[in-house]
Amino acid sequence: MTANHITLLRAGFSAAVQAAQAKYALPPYLPTPPSGRTIVIGMGKAGAAMAQAVENAWQGDKSQLSGVVVVPYGSTLPTQRIRLIEAAHPVPDQNSVQASQQIRQAVHALNADDLVICLISGGGSSLLSLPATGLTLEAKQQLSQQLLHSGASIDEINIVRKHLSAIKGGRLAAACYPARVVNLIISDVPGDDPSHIASGPTVADPSSAQAALQILQHYAIALSPTIQHGLQSCAWESIKADDPRLARVQTHVIATPHTALQAAATLYQEQGYTPLVLGDTIEGEAKEVAKVMAAIVKYCQKHGQPAAAPTVLLSGGETTVQVKGDGCGGRNVEFLLALLIALKDQFPYAALAADTDGVDGAAPVAGAFITDQSWNKALALGLDPMDYLQRQDAHQFFQRLDQQLITGPTQTNVNDFRAILLPA
Repeated sequence: MTANHITLLRAGFSAAVQAAQAKYALPPYLPTPPSGRTIVIGMGKAGAAMAQAVENAWQGDKSQLSGVVVVPYGSTLPTQRIRLIEAAHPVPDQNSVQASQQIRQAVHALNADDLVICLISGGGSSLLSLPATGLTLEAKQQLSQQLLHSGASIDEINIVRKHLSAIKGGRLAAACYPARVVNLIISDVPGDDPSHIASGPTVADPSSAQAALQILQHYAIALSPTIQHGLQSCAWESIKADDPRLARVQTHVIATPHTALQAAATLYQEQGYTPLVLGDTIEGEAKEVAKVMAAIVKYCQKHGQPAAAPTVLLSGGETTVQVKGDGCGGRNVEFLLALLIALKDQFPYAALAADTDGVDGAAPVAGAFITDQSWNKALALGLDPMDYLQRQDAHQFFQRLDQQLITGPTQTNVNDFRAILLPA
């Protein structure tokens, strides 16, 4: 494999990220300006770019445009009418609470002539955090850490989040009533269900407090008496579809993992590779998903099916890592390390796995890449790939291998991107 193959993998990732940028995806979905005020609220990793896109494309009276959007630290962009507040991800902090309070204040006492544009993207669950009545931020932080390390799926985590919140699970939409609400969403969850993206602050929630309790019990997470009572008594139940306060809510998913994968597929096809998109909803333990992908790669190499070289296998979704060792996790790098262990140097290949938001797990690294030369390179450096995998320390492994992918904030988030290249 050559440097050109790595360049091609990077180009595919860039195409995927570019396809999910708000400046392209958002303007066609902007609603007609109202007779009253227009309040823009939002939360998520794409929040700054989405706010900027609204300001640039808005056709109404901009003197009537204002708002508040919460974004991760270090990801702001210049805006004029919409104020950006920075907060923490993936575990909420005090700024997450203050931003939530300011967003709720921004939609206070609206009337039927007003319009709320809600900009939602991945990461919003942490950035928008207002504990349920009687619950402290510290308790939510502790529970968030436990859930993130438990191996729970993002859907399960968000069901819990919605029932420990005073603003998620439809509650923010209820606070906007009687104004009209238009949700513009960039999806980072398998299946693109708006009720799971950023824990659905402005859409109805079909899940229940009982379901949240069962998830916490399944993963053996110890609960305080306050949380136990809040969930068992249904005092923290979320907003349901028949609530009249949701009657004027309209939702558009403007960019998805499918959008990103198709953009990459087009680029690879133009370069002479047959793209095989395996799905955008792939979940499960990262290292187990890697074993399945390795088996598909080997079958392609040996039998030319389901695609013959030159081909590229593309997939998205959101895998999980159950952190038990002393590493910091990172589902894309763990996937890639497990894939390297499965494929070693058996035949020519190259692969890249990264999070489209530029942050894989808790590290400011998007992901990494490997080739059929990476196995022997690791051994020559004295690295034991299996040891790093067992300790969930893949970020350190790829740092020492000098094969990390570092992009900085990408201003979007459509989940994981995985590409495995098999040259002719």
